[in-house]
Amino acid sequence: MTGLRPGEKLYEELLIGDNPKPTVHTRIMKAHEEYIPWAEFEAKLKALEMALSVNDVGVIRQMMQHLVPGYTPSDHIVDWVYLERESEAKAVA
Repeated sequence: MTGLRPGEKLYEELLIGDNPKPTVHTRIMKAHEEYIPWAEFEAKLKALEMALSVNDVGVIRQMMQHLVPGYTPSDHIVDWVYLERESEAKAVA
């Protein structure tokens, strides 16, 4: 049997970036993405891990906004454990 089978794609698009650059082949593009140098990123990952270990959702959301381009959290926190702990902390204070 020849030709496309049901569900088979004729071509693939793998480039997701906003700023594609041409290559020597007219139909192949390459991405040019911004990135954080590893030493800086590793430090931020360690800080994120610390925030995760104490479930500081506000800090986690803020860090994710800085680390992930285009990330926009929802309007409010929906982590029930975090909200309960915040409620308990306010009741004690």
